[in-house]
Amino acid sequence: MTAPTVVICGATAGVGRATARVFAQAGYAVALVARGERGLMDTQAELERLGARVLSIAADVADAEAIDQAAARVEAELGPIGVWVNAAMATVFGPIERLSAAEIRRVTEVTYLGAVHGTMAALRHMRARDQGTIVQVGSALSYRAIPLQSAYCAAKFALRGFTDSLRCELIHDNSRVRVTMVQLPAHNTPQFDWARNRMGKRLQPVPPIHTPEVAARAILRATIEAPRELWLGKASFQAIIGTLFMPGLLDRMMARQAWSGQLTAEDASDRPDNLYQPVEGLHHAEGRFGEQARDKALGLASETVGKLAVLGGAAIALLAGLIIAWLAD
Repeated sequence: MTAPTVVICGATAGVGRATARVFAQAGYAVALVARGERGLMDTQAELERLGARVLSIAADVADAEAIDQAAARVEAELGPIGVWVNAAMATVFGPIERLSAAEIRRVTEVTYLGAVHGTMAALRHMRARDQGTIVQVGSALSYRAIPLQSAYCAAKFALRGFTDSLRCELIHDNSRVRVTMVQLPAHNTPQFDWARNRMGKRLQPVPPIHTPEVAARAILRATIEAPRELWLGKASFQAIIGTLFMPGLLDRMMARQAWSGQLTAEDASDRPDNLYQPVEGLHHAEGRFGEQARDKALGLASETVGKLAVLGGAAIALLAGLIIAWLAD
């Protein structure tokens, strides 16, 4: 039996690389899509040591034509695309007044439009067979924006809206192509050592921090179960539910906590960033926060969260009714 094929965009570092490793261990043939040749070579060698069939394709997800060509190569060389994972991202840390329009555009082209390009390329092949799964790697920041990452948060918000529209269209067409989105908490990845930084201090994820393998396992789970969304980690639950019910309070909390929470006391060094070009030598799944990283996180489908909320509301209503009845006696 031929192994199923997964395409992973942003596959050579961080969550994307951990995801490639998990899919290889699960028996998939893996197509790696990323910009850097060295990162592709290193990742391919790692997956081949695990016994996987691997195809590496150097492409920028911001280039729609290049992603279309990548999809065609995967179909021709590895086989029918069964799963497509959009994990590529870019960000710039800094208040909006310090950012340029070009920087915001580039983050949008990679983090939002890159996922759109990947989704459209996948659909061209999946629609014809009426099967396949598209996984959007989202973030708690697609619901709860924070200071200093306006362009990234906006891109994740946009991706959630795009994905909701696509889901409606697939349901309308009675399509068996599935689309799911995984909303992630903070992870220990190289992002904080190669993202463009306008703050003058070294960067860090807002705790609690998780290993990239936590995200990778959740992405594999989402591929199999295809929930509408999979919410991962306590911080994601707090951010999403808190925003739904107390957005103004969270605005003030983020103003107090998330600004300083993303910065260390160390001065930032003059280093290259990966906004426009890959940074060689940092293509690892893990970043420098290994001692703080947790290897487990609760993950619940958004449908399950909704049912729990309904049950909780019903329980509160029942309790209130009993209290009222008791007082009336």
